[in-house]
Amino acid sequence: MTKPPNKHTIKLSQILGKLVLLTPQLPRIIKYIKKAKNLHSDSNESIGKIIESIAAKQGDTIALRYEDDSYTYNEFNTKVNKYANYLISEGVKNGDTVIAFLENRPELLFLITACAKIGAIVSLINPNQREKVLIHSLELTKSRFYFIGEELIPYFEKVKPLLTTPEDNRYYWIADKKLNDCPKHYVNLNEVLINTNEKNPVLNQPIKAGQVYAYVFTSGTTGLPKASRQTHRKWLSTHYWFGKVNMNLNQNDVMYIPIPFYHTNALIVGWPTALAAQCTVVMRRKFSVSQFWEDVKKYNVSSFIYIGELCRYLVNAPPSKLDKTHRIKKIMGNGLRPDIWHEFKERFQIKHIFEFYGAADGNVGFTNTFNFDCTIGWCPTNYSIIKYDIENDCPIKGADNFLIPVHKGETGLLISEISETMAFDGYVNKTKNKDKILQDVFKKGDHWFNSGDLLQDIGFKHARFVDRLGDTFRWKGENVATDEVEGVLGQLESIDMCAVYGVQIPNNDGKAGMATITTHSDKDFNINTLTEHLLNELPRYAVPIFIRLKDQISFTHTLKIKKFDLKKEGFNCDDTIYVMLPKTNEYTILDEKLLKDINSGHYTF
Repeated sequence: MTKPPNKHTIKLSQILGKLVLLTPQLPRIIKYIKKAKNLHSDSNESIGKIIESIAAKQGDTIALRYEDDSYTYNEFNTKVNKYANYLISEGVKNGDTVIAFLENRPELLFLITACAKIGAIVSLINPNQREKVLIHSLELTKSRFYFIGEELIPYFEKVKPLLTTPEDNRYYWIADKKLNDCPKHYVNLNEVLINTNEKNPVLNQPIKAGQVYAYVFTSGTTGLPKASRQTHRKWLSTHYWFGKVNMNLNQNDVMYIPIPFYHTNALIVGWPTALAAQCTVVMRRKFSVSQFWEDVKKYNVSSFIYIGELCRYLVNAPPSKLDKTHRIKKIMGNGLRPDIWHEFKERFQIKHIFEFYGAADGNVGFTNTFNFDCTIGWCPTNYSIIKYDIENDCPIKGADNFLIPVHKGETGLLISEISETMAFDGYVNKTKNKDKILQDVFKKGDHWFNSGDLLQDIGFKHARFVDRLGDTFRWKGENVATDEVEGVLGQLESIDMCAVYGVQIPNNDGKAGMATITTHSDKDFNINTLTEHLLNELPRYAVPIFIRLKDQISFTHTLKIKKFDLKKEGFNCDDTIYVMLPKTNEYTILDEKLLKDINSGHYTF
């Protein structure tokens, strides 16, 4: 059984102890913190300049490995230059948008970097999108230039006639396995690039750090995806913050990135971190549990980036001799759940976990620089955790009509100040921006970014992630954090995955807890064991009223559980469901009669 999440706050002695260990590195840390904080929108620093600089200094170092292919920094830069110069020849100008719809492979990274070099904006369409959602994303970031992977042509062709696009659109075919010929009305990109200029592109105007270079789509867990604006400045900030201040890799390191580059964790955290060390990136098309440690061995990986439930998949995999025969000492990511943190760290002998917190649409970030367990770490920029009324879904105001910061040990809503140095880049659809901005928070005229996430202030600018506002619910006059309940459920060996959320019961106030779980096929699941465990580990109000058994739980492309659909289905579904009726301490199978009685408001829970 794994250790439960640590609920203690951080003491001064702990911070001092960590600072002593970091003393030799403090000059470097301070230097790059200042560099990250002093980036200005009108600076001429850019992603392209970083790539060109490394190619000039460390051109023979392997920049990228993918399957059995590899590219040195010189070769990578040359390849990117061909893309960039071809885009210019096709009429792509500074500020234009280019659509990229292809799976996670080197050509995607070439195109991203090429657009960044010439000031264009690449719209990174999730290759898993289909039909209505795909049309929505394509229409949201309109373009005349469509770069489509061979593997996705059938899905794009299906929606192409439904797009409201200009007549002079241009379509480019990016070969994959070459199982098909280039379709009519498409340009075969590989062929036209053969004789294209491979020198660094000559620009009429410099690229500014404040420019947008990519649109990254949110997961769409609560509706259609939104396109967040990603700037060179944000990329450069993480280049310094994660690459120089925190991970501090070197040229002999190999960074494994088994997650998609159309998402920020790979694009804006993993990749710039590797470039800060001028080391090798290993790119994988799709994450694979069975191939993970084989890849680590094959490429001599020394570090990797994780998201969501990736670490749980690895923990749940059968033990292997490869679990400890590797050189990985540092990993970085977000979403390593407290209920498996210690087990993961011990099983795979990984010393430093740089868990971080951030969002594609946000302007705030936390990082576990000091290597505390079960925390997202600290944040050097101006943020606050404020008191929040879960039941009425609004911040709590004081007598002066301003918002109230929580005390150490308390949980509240994370907000971060919007300023010249901490810009909020927002979304393509500007009407979505107002939902994320709070005004007159601590004084008249100030502006703060609303993260929508609940964090616990554990002291010394450190925090723990608790829940998302849409997940935390109110029951029996108490706030129930789904993350805490999921952590307790995850301690049971028979449970593979779980998702906890609140559901409405007719004739009852608030929302009752419901847990959907999947079980290990080789472990015996016992509802009585689960009941005893929940009643022992949780306050009574936090014990789920409903337990749903399901064959599998769906995830987004960023490995976040799709709770939106589960909430919508509630307890009115065909799966096996147990209910804990009022004034009982045991679960009963929810049959048709019981379901009818509950829906008619017969029971007061």
